Amino acid sequence: MSIASFQDLRARLREGHPKCAVVAAAHDRHTLQAVFAARRDGLIRPVLVGRGEEIRAIARELGEPLDREQVVNAGEEQECAARAVALVREGTGELLVKGMLQTGALLKAVVAGETGIRTGRVMSHVAVLDVPRYHKLLFVTDGGMVVAPGLEEKRQILRNAVDFCRFLGYSRPKVAVLCAVETVNPAMPETLDGAALKAEGERGDFGPCDVEGPISLDLATDRESARVKGYHSPVAGDADILLAPSIAAGNLLGKSLYGLAGGEMAGVVLGARVPITVNSRGATPEEKYWSMLICAAMAERRDACE
Repeated sequence: MSIASFQDLRARLREGHPKCAVVAAAHDRHTLQAVFAARRDGLIRPVLVGRGEEIRAIARELGEPLDREQVVNAGEEQECAARAVALVREGTGELLVKGMLQTGALLKAVVAGETGIRTGRVMSHVAVLDVPRYHKLLFVTDGGMVVAPGLEEKRQILRNAVDFCRFLGYSRPKVAVLCAVETVNPAMPETLDGAALKAEGERGDFGPCDVEGPISLDLATDRESARVKGYHSPVAGDADILLAPSIAAGNLLGKSLYGLAGGEMAGVVLGARVPITVNSRGATPEEKYWSMLICAAMAERRDACE
């Protein structure tokens, strides 16, 4: 099973009861448009942290009612992030939504030792991309959390992404461990990691999935390139998950597919107490909505399992 688009994704995710979404730095029109759309669709009950007067003014312009308790005043982005994370830590929020603040500011509050909401798992970012020239959704990881992952961290990043895809309905996700080349070269440590992860995947360490590595981006996403080069793998030209060798590679890949290639992106951070949306501040309301849809569905599934 694969998912061709965000519209297809929505059709496959069952919507349950509205989940409490804490929005950090909610004083942003695009963010509030997405929040109110998700509220109208019964996905979330928002708590809006940020500059209260601006939030209320935008809500009035959009014709959306707000109760007094739905707005929590906060000023600078560090205060917005800290207060939003505190609400989640106290048990108020079931998902955390990034508004008009830098991703780094929000995640710094998330991982803070005494006041954050991290767990014992490695936290990793997954960019879900709907790219016009690719035949299904792509999951790029990790372009937002782990700066220079070693082999053990890559194992956990891969496991997070595979579990995420299974949550979405993939019975056997296809993982491409990306490198510049598809051959093992001791001078390129990421190729050694790719070969190790492939062997572990074949052994069943990650459950039902196909792991290929090292593999280049063209072979992972272009069937014709794989045919011309004589590269045979179930992942070739049909990858679901693109595991990047570093945060720089993952960030550049995600933003190039999102910006230059005209894709849409939903950003999700996995491994914290609650799912977290981390769309670009310049993302459209639709893209922010897709992230909230995914996180609300994840929160619903987590409640069902508890």
